[in-house]
Amino acid sequence: MKELKHLNKYFYKYRYRLIIGVIITIVAKIFALFTPRLVGASINIVSERLDGEITQQVFKSELLTYISFLVGAAIMAGLFTFLMRQTIINVSRYIEYDLKNEIYQHYQVLSLNFYKSNRTGDLMNRISEDVSKVRMYVGPAIMYTINTITLFAVALIYMVSAAPKLTLYTLIPLPILSISIYKLSRLINTRSTIVQESLSTLSTYTQETFSGISVIKSYGIEARTNTEFEGLCSENRQKQIDLTKVQALFFPLMILLIGLSNLIVIYVGGIQYMNGEIESIGTIAEFIIYVNMLTWPVATVGWVTSLVQQAEASQKRINEFLKTEPDIKNVAPQETPIIGDIEFKNVSFVYPDTNIEALKDVSFKIKSGKTLAILGKTGSGKSTILDLIGRLYDIDKGEILVDATSISKLNLNSLRESIGYVPQDAFLFSDTIKNNIKFGKENATDDEVIEAAKNAKVHKNIVGFSKGYDTILGERGITLSGGQKQRVSIARAIIKKPDILLFDDCLSAVDTETEEKILNNLEKLTKDKTTIIVSHRVSSAKNADAIIVLDDGKVIQTGNHETLVTTEGYYKDLYTKQLSEKELR
Repeated sequence: MKELKHLNKYFYKYRYRLIIGVIITIVAKIFALFTPRLVGASINIVSERLDGEITQQVFKSELLTYISFLVGAAIMAGLFTFLMRQTIINVSRYIEYDLKNEIYQHYQVLSLNFYKSNRTGDLMNRISEDVSKVRMYVGPAIMYTINTITLFAVALIYMVSAAPKLTLYTLIPLPILSISIYKLSRLINTRSTIVQESLSTLSTYTQETFSGISVIKSYGIEARTNTEFEGLCSENRQKQIDLTKVQALFFPLMILLIGLSNLIVIYVGGIQYMNGEIESIGTIAEFIIYVNMLTWPVATVGWVTSLVQQAEASQKRINEFLKTEPDIKNVAPQETPIIGDIEFKNVSFVYPDTNIEALKDVSFKIKSGKTLAILGKTGSGKSTILDLIGRLYDIDKGEILVDATSISKLNLNSLRESIGYVPQDAFLFSDTIKNNIKFGKENATDDEVIEAAKNAKVHKNIVGFSKGYDTILGERGITLSGGQKQRVSIARAIIKKPDILLFDDCLSAVDTETEEKILNNLEKLTKDKTTIIVSHRVSSAKNADAIIVLDDGKVIQTGNHETLVTTEGYYKDLYTKQLSEKELR
C-alpha cells in the first residue's frame, strides 16, 4: 500500500463527496437488508394461514402490508444504490482526471534526455492503462469494501438474533470462498501484470511503426514488419489466454460455494425446524436470501484485494516517472526580461545518453539585434549550440550568458518564450495549417497568420489547397512537402516576434531562389532581434554580421563573409564549391 499513499492528497481533496458516498452506501445496504426479514415474515403469514391460525381477512391485510414494505424497501435500496455509484464512482473519475493531468504536466517538465531513454508507447501506457488500474482502486474497490463491511455488520446481527446455530453453519463456506478468491486473484494479478507489459511492448511497436510508415514503405519491408507484429500479437494472445483461463474459474467457484451454503441452510435449517429449534419456516427462506446477499461481498474481498494489488503495481510504475526529477530546473521563480545578448565562454558539452562530446571549448559573442551564422560539417555541433541556448540541456564546462547573466539563473519560461526556434526537421501537428502557424502566437489574427506565411514564402502554396489555411494536416504534417513544412515552421516562429530567432538549417529543403526571397524577408524582420542561422549553405550565411565555422565540436574559423572568403580554410572551400555548382546549374 506504500505506493498508493500518493493518492491520499486526492482522497483529501474529494473528502466530502466520499463521506457522503459512504453514508449513502450504508443507508442503501440497510434498506436492502430489510428484504430477507420481510420475505421471511411473508412466508410465515402464508404458513399461518395454511395452518388456519389466522383468518383470510387478516392474512390478506398483513400480506399486503409486507409486500408494500418489500416494494418500498427495494425502491429505496435501488435509489440509494444509484446515488452511491453517482458519488463514489464519480469521485474515481475525478481522481483519474487529476492523476492523468498530473502525469502529463510532469511529462512536460522532464528533460529531453528522459524522452531519449524511454519509449513513447510505454509513456502512453502509463498515462492510460496504468491510470485505469488505479481508478479501479479509488472507485469500485472502495465502494465494494464499504458494501461488504456494512452488509456483514448488519446482516450478522439479524442472523444471530434469529438463529445463532444456523448462522454458524451458514458462514462455514464463506471463509473458504474468500481465501479461494484471494489466491485466485493473486494469480490473476500476476498474469495481469504480464499482460500489461506485453500490451506496453505492443503499443510501443505499433506507435513506432506508424510514425515510420514512410520508411517502411520506401524500403519495402511491410512483410517483415507484419511478421514481427504477428509475433508480438501471438505472444500477447497467449498471455491473454493464460489470464482468461484463470479468470474463468472465478464465477464457477463462487456459484459452487453459494450452492453449498444454500444446501447447508436448507439441510441444517430443516432439521432445526423439525426439532423445534427454529420457530418458523420463514427463517430458512430469510437465511437463504442472506447467504446469497453475503456471498458476493465475501467474494469481492478477494477481488478487491486483487484490484488493490494491480493498482499498487500500476501506481508504482506511475510513481517511477513522477519521482523522476527534470535535469533542467527553473531556479528563478520571477519572470526575467530578455534583451538578446548571447555569449558562450569556453563551453564544452557531452550528450548524457551517448557520451558523445559535441562541443569542445567553444566561445563566441553576439549582441542583441545582430545575426550570427554557424557553418560546419554534419555532426560538428551546430544544432547543439541552438539546443543549449534554449537550455534544453545544461552544459558540462564553461558558461553561457544571456544579457550578461548565466543562463541557468534566468527564468526558464521567460527564456524560452523569448525564443523563436525553427528546427531542421520541422514538426507540425495534426491540425489546420492556420493553427500550426498560430502555435507560435495563440491569439494571432488571421491577418497576422497570412503576413507570417507571406514572409515565409508559403502563402501561395497554402491558398492553392482546396481549404486554404483550414487544411487539416496529417500526422507530423505529412500532407505537405519537406520545403512547405519548413516554411510553415518558419512562419510559426516569426509570427511570435521573439527577441531571439534560431534557424537550424531550416532552408535545406527549399531551392536557392526561394531561399534568397525568404532571407531577404527575414533580414527586414530581424533587424532588432538576435538571430542565429545554422546552415550548410554559404548563401544563408553571407549576410550575417558574424560567422563561425565548427569542426568536431571546435571553432576553427571566425569572421564575416568578406574576411572568411579570402582566408584559406573550410569556409572559402565551401564557397568556391557552391559557387561552381551554382554556375553549373
